Amino acid sequence: MAEITIRQAIHDTLRSEMLRDENVFLMGEEIGVFEGSYKITAGLLKEFGPKRVVDTPISENGFVGLATGAAMLGLRPVVEIMTINFIILAMDEIINHAAKIFYMFGGQTPVPLVIRTPTGPGQQLSATHSQSLEVWFAHVPGLKVVAPSTPADAVGLLRTSIRDNNPVIFLENVNLYNVKGEVPEGDYTIPFGKARILKEGTDLTVVSYLRMAQAAYDLALRLERENQISVEVVDIRSLRPLDTETIVNSVKKTNRAIIFEEDWRSYGVGAEIAATIQEEAFDYLDAPIKRVASPEVPLPYAKPLEQAALTGAKQLLEAINELAPRRRRYSHA
Repeated sequence: MAEITIRQAIHDTLRSEMLRDENVFLMGEEIGVFEGSYKITAGLLKEFGPKRVVDTPISENGFVGLATGAAMLGLRPVVEIMTINFIILAMDEIINHAAKIFYMFGGQTPVPLVIRTPTGPGQQLSATHSQSLEVWFAHVPGLKVVAPSTPADAVGLLRTSIRDNNPVIFLENVNLYNVKGEVPEGDYTIPFGKARILKEGTDLTVVSYLRMAQAAYDLALRLERENQISVEVVDIRSLRPLDTETIVNSVKKTNRAIIFEEDWRSYGVGAEIAATIQEEAFDYLDAPIKRVASPEVPLPYAKPLEQAALTGAKQLLEAINELAPRRRRYSHA
C-alpha cells in the first residue's frame, strides 16, 4: 500500500472518479487556475478542462443551487466550499433544497451532490474562520455527513460519497491535510455509518472524529506504552448515519466513556453520542459519561488566547484522570 497525505488522497480520488465517470465534475471558488486554497485540485483543470473543473463566482448560495440542479438532472457535482464558515451563505440551498428534494419528489429525483469543505479551528484565522459547524448538518434528515481522519478513510469515504445518490457533506480538517498514512489500492470504498476502532483497549473508551480522533489515538498509544491505562479509541468517521452499535459495544466492554470533539460542547455531536450511550449502555457504565470539547467562545486571533481556547490532548488527559479506574493519575500530555 502506498503512503500518502490526506491532501493527496483526496486529490487522487477526485481524479480517479472523474476518469471513471464523465458525469463527475468539480465546482468552487478558485479551484481551477489557482488550484484551490489548499491545492486539492492541483492539475485537474489542465487535465479535464473548464467544463469539468469550474471556477465559480464568490456566491456560495448561487453555485450550490446550481450544483443541486445539476445533480437533479443526472450529473454528479463535487462542490468545494473554501471553508465551512462560508457554507453559512448556502444554508438555504443545502437544508431546504438538496436535503429534501429526493423525499419531497417521492424518490423520483436523486440528488448525487458532494460538498467538500475544510473545517476546524487553529492557524490564527480568527473567530469567523475557525469554527466546527458539522453538527448543523448532522442534524438534518436527507443529508449524509462524513469526517475522515486518515488518508485511507479519505479515499474510501470520498469514493462512496461521489457514488451515492444523496447529498453528502464531506468534512476535511485543515490541520490533517499533511497527515500521512497507507491507502489500499484498487476500488477501495467505505460504507457510511461504519465507525473504526483506531486502537483496542480495556479500561476506557474515547469516542471521537477528525483531528481529535488522531489526538486521542496518539495519547492512548503513549499511555499504554507507559503501562498506565488501556484506552480504546473509536473514530466514528460518519456523523450521519452514526454507527451506534460500535460505540455501544465498546462502552459495554470498557464500562467508561469520554466523547472528545473539537466543536463547542453544548448541543454538539458529543451530546448526541452521550445520549445514545446513556440510552443503550447505561447498565454497563461504572462512571458518568464525560465530554471534552472546546470552550464556548468565538476563537480569538491572538496566538496565546487562541491556544488557551483550543482543546487537545491535555484536556483529554485531565478527563482520563478523572474517570479512570481506581482514580489513577497519569503524567502530563
